[in-house]
Amino acid sequence: MIICKTIDSLQAVLKPLSKMNEGIGFVPTMGALHEGHLSLIGSSKKNSGTTVCSIFVNPTQFNDAKDFEKYPITIQNDIVLLEAAQCDVLFLPSVAEIYPEELVTNHHYELGFIETVLEGSHRPGHFQGVCQVVQRLLAIVQPNEIFLGQKDYQQCMVIKKLTTLLGLDATNVIIGKTVRETSGLAMSSRNMRLSDADKQRATAVFTVLNYVKQNIQSGPLSHLLFNAQDQIRSAGFEKIDYVAICKASTLEPIENWDGKEKLVVLVAAFLSGVRLIDNMVIN
Repeated sequence: MIICKTIDSLQAVLKPLSKMNEGIGFVPTMGALHEGHLSLIGSSKKNSGTTVCSIFVNPTQFNDAKDFEKYPITIQNDIVLLEAAQCDVLFLPSVAEIYPEELVTNHHYELGFIETVLEGSHRPGHFQGVCQVVQRLLAIVQPNEIFLGQKDYQQCMVIKKLTTLLGLDATNVIIGKTVRETSGLAMSSRNMRLSDADKQRATAVFTVLNYVKQNIQSGPLSHLLFNAQDQIRSAGFEKIDYVAICKASTLEPIENWDGKEKLVVLVAAFLSGVRLIDNMVIN
């Protein structure tokens, strides 16, 4: 695996590959890698001639400075995992490399409704920061395909919207299924901050998602949401940002279901100060 820490060195590696029409698959990450990330590397290996993974903890998408400071950094272990997964190139830039002083960073992305709900309302500015770094990375890597995980359902929708805004119709956005522990807990870098006991309590989120899926019926949904929130609180979560049932295509909240609309159930809640998110699509 080739490790590049600068844009120039990365593009020197990728330029001859693009001339050879080698498809480039790109997996952007913030490190602290787990099997969910590695499954995306595997998907890229199957679909692309060259797989590039980036590790960059982007400061502009953290609306909470303490959350940024606590984000786990495990670079040496990440490199070992990527080599074992046969990743071709690792892009490991500094903040100064991604955001040089001369770079204009005050652009506002017109994301519309998707930025006003759920993560957008609870983490103001978060998706603007996501778009900022993803635009930079796409311009640097120039991939044919970008691989993202469904656990960040709303973020996947935002990045799809971004590629449309940027006119990058040739860049395919491929969404990989959420990878889970045997307990059902969605794999996340933030899980590293949970104790073993907390990890067991955190499985309540997956239990609640399944509860909604198994009990949802056409008609009003308020009782189902109330019960779901109550189950999460009973498991020991100290704060719930949201438990929501939305249209899968737009994230518009659904209060009365017609029994036909494709839905997604989304949860964001805090356990021992760690914010966990998860979702489940209901066909």
